[in-house]
Amino acid sequence: MIDVGILRERPDDLAAALSRRGVDLDVPALALIDAERRTARSDAEEMRSRQRDAGKSIATLSGDEKAAAIAEAGELSERYKLRVAEADELDASFMEQWVTVPNIADDTAADGFEEEDSIEITRWGEPPVFDFETRDHADLGAALGTIDIERATKISGSRFGMLTGKMALLEMAMARWSMDVLNGYGFTPVLPPVLVREQALFGTGFFPADREQVYSVEEDDLYLVGTSEVPLAAMHGDEILDADTLPVRYAGFSTCFRVEAGTYGKDTRGIFRVHQFNKVEMFSFVDPETSREEHDFLLAREEELVQALEIPYRVVNVAAGDLGASAAKKYDIEAWFPGQERYREITSTSNTTDYQSRRLKVRFKDAEGNNRLVHTLNGTAVTGRALIALVENHQQADGSIRIPEALRPYTGFDVID
Repeated sequence: MIDVGILRERPDDLAAALSRRGVDLDVPALALIDAERRTARSDAEEMRSRQRDAGKSIATLSGDEKAAAIAEAGELSERYKLRVAEADELDASFMEQWVTVPNIADDTAADGFEEEDSIEITRWGEPPVFDFETRDHADLGAALGTIDIERATKISGSRFGMLTGKMALLEMAMARWSMDVLNGYGFTPVLPPVLVREQALFGTGFFPADREQVYSVEEDDLYLVGTSEVPLAAMHGDEILDADTLPVRYAGFSTCFRVEAGTYGKDTRGIFRVHQFNKVEMFSFVDPETSREEHDFLLAREEELVQALEIPYRVVNVAAGDLGASAAKKYDIEAWFPGQERYREITSTSNTTDYQSRRLKVRFKDAEGNNRLVHTLNGTAVTGRALIALVENHQQADGSIRIPEALRPYTGFDVID
């Protein structure tokens, strides 16, 4: 949630910022509701004060004066209740709209509204040239007996996959390896809950905008997370952090669940876009003065990991209109997928500034003793998509998969065959 001050003090700037994100909001109408609710609340408080003063004077009065004072206090009480009810209704009307307003995009975020509007800022490695007919991960895994779509579908339906044998060990190795790398940079490993309360999803900005993408367990009023960003961000909700401890960095490993609503017929082959996958996620709580530097730091960690996996990639600055609700700026790493003959996203890192911390009430005490909102950032370390990119880029003529040097101490083997 953004600071309401921008609506009150710079409504034209807010309208321009929302237009850049492709959001259609009647800013003047919302500003009017905000003004009306504040006036209603102020009126109510004034009536409450007058009611108290009238109540205090009753004891000093007698006769008709006392009766008049009692009548006035009663009238003020009724008017106060009505005005409070009106203020509450206006608050609800305002917040219903305000919570849908996305973060203000950073000035350096790319312009545009679609994935194609992202701007490439760097590239590493060259797409491999094979002297044999290449196969995608689904065919490679099926031939090796290590990616089983058919049985996963039999068990759970479409958009599920099952890794077996060395492929399963490879995914676990990637998770542990990335955790070790990140731990060396001060990230605390975390195995967070994957079932969370609604407030955690609201606080991170996934609700209300992305509610349709989230699985729910209605009988327990809990939700399955689509990323460990959610519990990692919420773990310090309503807390005041010590400034000397910032930045606070976590690396969370979790299974993630996404409905993938609205993507029917898109990326249905193999395990590129599935309902369930595993991910190692980086998350940082930082002083607002250092959040841009932290964003660069997270991107550098992502690049370090992808380079160690020997996967060609490019980094793109995501367009403002294609950002998630909480993000002010986002970088994606798009790996080369020989099976698709194109670059596709395998990691992203976002600076959400104080959007999440305002909702979650995560603060720190600055040098002057004032409580201020921290900035929060997140970034992907590894997911199943990185595994897919590894498999396709390191395939060999005999159908085997070469394991990158960085992972061999973790896998215990150097090839899947």
